[in-house]
Amino acid sequence: MAEHPAGIKAESWLVSAGRASEPGAPLNVPLVPASNFIIGGGREYSRDDGTPTWEALEDLVGGLETGRGVAFASGMAAIAAVFDQLTAGAVVVLPDDCYQGVAGLAAAGAEKGRWSVERVAVDDTQGWIGACARADLVWLESPSNPLLTVADLHAICAAARKPGCIVAVDGTLATPLNQCPLAFGATVSLQSATKFIGGHSDLLAGVASTRDEALWRALRKSRELSGATPGTLEAFLALRGARTLALRLQRAQQTAMLLAERLERHPQVALVRYPGLASHPTHAVAQRVLAGFGTIISFDLHGGAGVADSVCRNTLLIRHATSLGAVESTMERRAAIPGQEHLPPSLLRLSVGIEDAEDLWSDLDRAIRAASA
Repeated sequence: MAEHPAGIKAESWLVSAGRASEPGAPLNVPLVPASNFIIGGGREYSRDDGTPTWEALEDLVGGLETGRGVAFASGMAAIAAVFDQLTAGAVVVLPDDCYQGVAGLAAAGAEKGRWSVERVAVDDTQGWIGACARADLVWLESPSNPLLTVADLHAICAAARKPGCIVAVDGTLATPLNQCPLAFGATVSLQSATKFIGGHSDLLAGVASTRDEALWRALRKSRELSGATPGTLEAFLALRGARTLALRLQRAQQTAMLLAERLERHPQVALVRYPGLASHPTHAVAQRVLAGFGTIISFDLHGGAGVADSVCRNTLLIRHATSLGAVESTMERRAAIPGQEHLPPSLLRLSVGIEDAEDLWSDLDRAIRAASA
């Protein structure tokens, strides 16, 4: 794993970054619920200049990504700020397995004539290399959601680019611990801090990180003009949640591997998608670009949507809820989500939490067998 700005490992950075160092200062940067400040100290208005609470989160996540971070009110707000950098007539290239919020944002801009949109399969490395040469924004999500296809970021981010091309990587499912897009050569890395960084299903936040000073300033300006500022409490909670990210990720992805292997052998399961499985189509790429295979599994059940819905309703530990990356395990049928109807009708996305692995398996196995009976 790459070392971080202070010369320490990521696990230590998560605990030590974003803290004050002055004698007598609070060990934890407190909530600063201020909209304005006394003039003359370099900070006047929060929307323009930020707050110590936001900046602590930005220091932690930005450093973890080996760049500088800009915190936003949500992951989608961070994404919108990246799209805001495009000029009229831009060419945007999205993955075929794309987060529905991004797809919706891109489609809305295309309808207004702001840009044109193309799609490339996540695993089409040559297609992405070609996109870098002609596009203004190359938008990658790896691993993808919910098909968990892993892009060859080494090759794609090293490709020759059209002048001014932004290569953006949403690495939320990987987390910065398993994947560092900026180290591969991406222009900007996106994290929905709502997910693994916060880790407790109690906030909305996003962080965009970059090594490009001009882009960093432009993202801050977009946040200022759009008002997409993070809440003080949300920034505080995200920072506190991030302290345990390494422990949570290690536990959950160990359990995810066990569950994926057992699901692959389950008679009622038609297909399992998990990058750590040798059967996964992009397993070899995942071994090269990921430090760990993550905590998300998607799998299809025999019997169709009705069986899948029954499984979601009848688990006890695994909660029937959307989103991912929290301490509790959650599961949902993704084709039931507006904009995701193209997915296999019985596909379930499981976000593995930190519960006991055998308890989770017992819960899942019981629900699948009952629904399939």
